[in-house]
Amino acid sequence: MRRRLRLLPWGAQRFGASTVCLHPAFRADTQAPNSSVLVGLPHSEVFTSREDVEAPYPTALDAITPGSRFDHYGTPCPAESRSWWTLGYLFTSLIALDPASGKVCAFPEGSSGYLPLHRDVESLVYALIEFRKLEVDHDSDVDPEELSARFRKTVGAFDSTPFADDESQWNRSLEKLEHGIW
Repeated sequence: MRRRLRLLPWGAQRFGASTVCLHPAFRADTQAPNSSVLVGLPHSEVFTSREDVEAPYPTALDAITPGSRFDHYGTPCPAESRSWWTLGYLFTSLIALDPASGKVCAFPEGSSGYLPLHRDVESLVYALIEFRKLEVDHDSDVDPEELSARFRKTVGAFDSTPFADDESQWNRSLEKLEHGIW
């Protein structure tokens, strides 16, 4: 049985309904095989999910898959991830979904590999919503170390994958927060 997670209204409360978009592969194939969650993705400065998949790329480029995108830039792409679905960018990492397993992985900038980032799209969306809360509280001058600890505890209780690798985009971003870099 496939679960469906609707981002609205709880996600829209944090991001606004106009900043939620559906991935092109989900629109094209509503029967996405073995995908555990079909969801609208929030779009923000932290996670850019909106992208014109045709421009500025040549028409022959399939910007939805990491393999085609990496080939376009002359960057190696692990064979098993070539046909995954590009979801967007989290900070400086390309984020992609393995539609067979439902796992979300990050391709860090300057790396020739990927790191597991979330167990599924639901976990990614949950983390993005929690991160939006963190941003709001940061703007209200809440202690950065308190914010980081709260984010790790809340998101980690839902899915430990985002913090499993010290080099994950979430760990690196929280470290910058704690050191006052942003």
